[in-house]
Amino acid sequence: VQLQASGGGLVQAGGSLRLSCAASGRTSSNNGMGWFRQAPGKEREFVAGISWNGYYTNYLNSVKGRFTISRDRAATTIYLQMNNLKPEDTAVYYCAVSRRAVAGTGADEYTSWGQGTQVTVSS
Repeated sequence: VQLQASGGGLVQAGGSLRLSCAASGRTSSNNGMGWFRQAPGKEREFVAGISWNGYYTNYLNSVKGRFTISRDRAATTIYLQMNNLKPEDTAVYYCAVSRRAVAGTGADEYTSWGQGTQVTVSS
Protein backbone atom coordinates (compact mmCIF):
# COMPACT_ATOMS: atom_id res chain seq x y z
CA VAL A 1 0.00 0.00 0.00
CA GLN A 2 1.25 3.45 -0.91
CA LEU A 3 -0.01 6.41 1.11
CA GLN A 4 0.00 10.04 0.02
CA ALA A 5 -0.67 12.63 2.71
CA SER A 6 -1.52 16.24 1.97
CA GLY A 7 -3.18 19.31 3.46
CA GLY A 8 -0.57 20.54 5.90
CA GLY A 9 0.45 24.15 6.15
CA LEU A 10 0.94 27.19 8.34
CA VAL A 11 -2.03 28.45 10.33
CA GLN A 12 -2.60 30.78 13.27
CA ALA A 13 -3.71 29.44 16.62
CA GLY A 14 -7.45 28.86 16.59
CA GLY A 15 -7.46 28.09 12.89
CA SER A 16 -8.31 24.90 11.03
CA LEU A 17 -6.70 22.50 8.58
CA ARG A 18 -7.91 19.34 6.88
CA LEU A 19 -5.42 16.59 6.17
CA SER A 20 -6.04 13.92 3.55
CA CYS A 21 -4.38 10.57 3.03
CA ALA A 22 -5.03 8.57 -0.12
CA ALA A 23 -4.11 4.90 -0.30
CA SER A 24 -3.23 3.16 -3.53
CA GLY A 25 -1.91 -0.20 -4.56
CA ARG A 26 -2.92 -3.17 -2.48
CA THR A 27 -6.29 -2.32 -0.96
CA SER A 28 -6.53 -0.97 2.56
CA SER A 29 -10.32 -1.01 2.67
CA ASN A 30 -10.40 -3.86 5.23
CA ASN A 31 -7.86 -2.26 7.53
CA GLY A 32 -7.99 0.35 10.20
CA MET A 33 -6.07 3.52 9.47
CA GLY A 34 -4.64 6.22 11.63
CA TRP A 35 -2.80 9.50 12.01
CA PHE A 36 0.36 9.99 14.01
CA ARG A 37 2.50 13.07 14.54
CA GLN A 38 6.05 13.82 15.48
CA ALA A 39 7.29 17.14 16.78
CA PRO A 40 11.00 18.06 16.76
CA GLY A 41 12.83 16.26 19.53
CA LYS A 42 9.81 14.21 20.52
CA GLU A 43 8.62 10.66 19.98
CA ARG A 44 6.05 9.88 17.33
CA GLU A 45 2.61 9.79 18.95
CA PHE A 46 -0.78 8.46 18.00
CA VAL A 47 -3.32 11.16 17.15
CA ALA A 48 -6.43 9.42 15.80
CA GLY A 49 -7.55 6.09 14.41
CA ILE A 50 -10.54 4.76 12.50
CA SER A 51 -11.82 1.24 11.89
CA TRP A 52 -12.11 -0.33 8.44
CA ASN A 53 -15.81 0.56 8.21
CA GLY A 54 -15.56 3.97 9.83
CA TYR A 55 -17.73 2.97 12.80
CA TYR A 56 -15.07 3.14 15.49
CA THR A 57 -12.73 6.01 16.15
CA ASN A 58 -10.26 6.83 18.90
CA TYR A 59 -8.23 9.93 19.70
CA LEU A 60 -5.33 11.25 21.67
CA ASN A 61 -6.85 12.92 24.72
CA SER A 62 -5.42 16.33 23.92
CA VAL A 63 -7.15 16.47 20.52
CA LYS A 64 -10.56 15.13 21.52
CA GLY A 65 -13.29 17.61 20.64
CA ARG A 66 -10.97 19.45 18.23
CA PHE A 67 -9.93 16.81 15.68
CA THR A 68 -12.19 14.48 13.70
CA ILE A 69 -11.03 11.49 11.69
CA SER A 70 -13.15 10.11 8.86
CA ARG A 71 -12.83 7.96 5.75
CA ASP A 72 -14.57 7.92 2.41
CA ARG A 73 -17.08 5.26 1.31
CA ALA A 74 -14.46 3.42 -0.70
CA ALA A 75 -12.45 3.34 2.54
CA THR A 76 -9.22 4.16 0.73
CA THR A 77 -8.91 7.80 1.80
CA ILE A 78 -8.91 9.12 5.33
CA TYR A 79 -9.17 12.66 6.55
CA LEU A 80 -8.25 14.54 9.69
CA GLN A 81 -10.25 17.69 10.29
CA MET A 82 -8.32 19.80 12.79
CA ASN A 83 -10.10 22.73 14.42
CA ASN A 84 -9.04 25.17 17.11
CA LEU A 85 -5.40 24.39 16.43
CA LYS A 86 -2.83 25.15 19.09
CA PRO A 87 0.92 25.78 18.82
CA GLU A 88 1.50 22.42 20.53
CA ASP A 89 -0.15 20.71 17.56
CA THR A 90 2.85 21.71 15.43
CA ALA A 91 4.40 18.54 14.03
CA VAL A 92 4.84 16.40 10.97
CA TYR A 93 1.67 14.37 10.58
CA TYR A 94 1.81 10.83 9.18
CA CYS A 95 -0.98 8.55 8.04
CA ALA A 96 -0.66 4.81 8.33
CA VAL A 97 -2.48 1.54 7.67
CA SER A 98 -3.01 -0.87 10.54
CA ARG A 99 -2.75 -4.64 10.24
CA ARG A 100 -5.97 -4.77 12.26
CA ALA A 101 -9.55 -3.94 11.27
CA VAL A 102 -9.91 -1.59 14.25
CA ALA A 103 -7.03 0.84 14.48
CA GLY A 104 -5.17 0.91 17.78
CA THR A 105 -2.78 3.41 19.30
CA GLY A 106 0.49 1.53 19.00
CA ALA A 107 2.77 2.36 16.09
CA ASP A 108 3.99 -1.23 15.87
CA GLU A 109 0.61 -2.42 14.56
CA TYR A 110 0.86 -0.15 11.52
CA THR A 111 2.46 -1.66 8.45
CA SER A 112 2.46 1.13 5.85
CA TRP A 113 3.28 4.78 6.36
CA GLY A 114 2.87 7.93 4.31
CA GLN A 115 5.61 10.49 3.79
CA GLY A 116 4.28 13.03 6.29
CA THR A 117 2.89 16.53 5.95
CA GLN A 118 4.03 19.50 8.02
CA VAL A 119 1.55 21.33 10.23
CA THR A 120 2.76 24.55 11.82
CA VAL A 121 0.57 26.55 14.20
CA SER A 122 1.73 30.03 15.10
CA SER A 123 0.77 31.74 18.34
